[in-house]
Amino acid sequence: MGYLLAGVVIGPFVFGLVGAEGQGVMRLAEFGVILMLFLIGLELNPGKLWRMRVPILGLGGSQVVLTALVIGSAAFLLGASLQTATAIGLILSLSSTAMVLQTLEEKGWMKTQAGSGGFSVLLFQDIAVIPILALLPLLAPAGNVDVQQLQGEGTGLSGWLEALLVVGVVAGIIVGGRFLVRPVFRWIALSRSSEVLIATALSLVIGITLAMEYVNLSPALGTFLAGVVLAENEYRHELEANIQPFKGLFLGLFFISVGASIDFDLVMQSPGLIFGLVLLLIGIKFPLLLLLGRLFGLKLADNLMFAFILAQGGEFAFLLFSYATQTRVMDHALANQMIVVIALSMVLTPLMVIVYERWVRPRFSARATVAENELMEPQQGPVIVAGYGRFGQVVSRMLMADGVEMTLLDHDASQIELTGRFGYKVFYGDARRVELLRAAGAGKARLLIVAFGNRERTVELVKTVRSHFPHLKILARAYDRAHAYELKAAGAHSVIRETFGSALLTGEEALKLLGSSEDRAHRVMKLFKEHDETGLEKMYELWGDDLAYGLRIRQELKQLEKVLQDDQQDRAEHSPPR
Repeated sequence: MGYLLAGVVIGPFVFGLVGAEGQGVMRLAEFGVILMLFLIGLELNPGKLWRMRVPILGLGGSQVVLTALVIGSAAFLLGASLQTATAIGLILSLSSTAMVLQTLEEKGWMKTQAGSGGFSVLLFQDIAVIPILALLPLLAPAGNVDVQQLQGEGTGLSGWLEALLVVGVVAGIIVGGRFLVRPVFRWIALSRSSEVLIATALSLVIGITLAMEYVNLSPALGTFLAGVVLAENEYRHELEANIQPFKGLFLGLFFISVGASIDFDLVMQSPGLIFGLVLLLIGIKFPLLLLLGRLFGLKLADNLMFAFILAQGGEFAFLLFSYATQTRVMDHALANQMIVVIALSMVLTPLMVIVYERWVRPRFSARATVAENELMEPQQGPVIVAGYGRFGQVVSRMLMADGVEMTLLDHDASQIELTGRFGYKVFYGDARRVELLRAAGAGKARLLIVAFGNRERTVELVKTVRSHFPHLKILARAYDRAHAYELKAAGAHSVIRETFGSALLTGEEALKLLGSSEDRAHRVMKLFKEHDETGLEKMYELWGDDLAYGLRIRQELKQLEKVLQDDQQDRAEHSPPR
């Protein structure tokens, strides 16, 4: 809502800080929608997408067809020609992908039944843009369409060659995502250059966008497909972390552009007509969405949310109405009115969400239910392991053997490739980056195991996690006792010295080789471990004071010797005579 109002204020009809370049800015801003769909695709592998086929085709298809019929009929009754009414019905059946998905993400509603259904409808709508674009020239009155001009905007190839090119581009995205992206990112990861990784991630999305536009397909749909293909790639979290900031930036620009694009001169000329059309649009779509939600089994609370978030017009309408004027399906005056209606309906969406959240939702005793087949199933378990070297491997294998799900992160591309040969899924990335941790699920995970071999990186990661994810428990690998104190000071909940356990086992084995019984050797090891760990906690208070610390160490050593002697004497007195 703030971005929309900011766009209105700086737009040509208030302060006029922006205006003439509005179309260019809007085209750039739509890149935010493209990036959003790419990131959503990264959360969905092909298997999940296939499981969603029923709501996508059933609910999404029904929404577009039914809404287009009703709105088209209303437009025809209000005096539009059959061709114009059909175009208006099809274009106004679409909703705002950017507005709805951003709202679902901000409110945490994506995994509800309404959120899952809303995403299915939006995905079908994005696919429907392609046949709508193809249908508009056919709706034009005979002889009114400059075919040469329209073809000039495409590839300029004959029909069958253009179809072949479309298939080739889509196949290239799928094949490239499967087989080419992994080695390219591995090669870049070996360079340890974060700048090159960011540039490559953005170039990947931009390249797909340009390729899809060249063959007259939806760029958003193409990048979504690429995200789905890359969903099982070990560099997925790194891609997500690199692109996330740009998505937020361009989406903010998109909402500002929508606010700046509202033609208030046109509104002031006929305010009753414009606001009446806005209310008519929402008044038609809202009950139709309620009806469809009911038919597809949504509970009342979910159904109302579903209707409230999808009742506006969509950003693709700006493109489609412009194309409709080029094909002479409607005149410029009517198209401009419809564009203002769409923009105002989008401005009203945040207000409708506020109404739902404050006054509608509290009337229900139960919250909106989580979808049985959640849209975005968790890609991570309750545990994140940062560092999959020789130390992290043992820890993670033990937990996985006990059925614990986890996300594995490592910054060594060659190590990822090696472990991949043995069936382990390790994601590439520097876990010290907040964006990567968030993409890996740190916001919902319960435990982070820091298994780095580097002292400084370990301390830095612990500080980062304590600052940005305070709920997350941290179990950290320490190089030695001094490093353990650094980690505790940084905020680690528990610290394990990397050689301590193996050294204890070595000492126990040494005692056995020297003639001690197995029971005696194990007991000495256990007492030493308990005493040392207790001393570690006590001596943490003296860390930094070398004199007091050294004195306490000598005291602890004498006390340990006495404990072992007393234990041996006690066991000798209570052992049965031979």
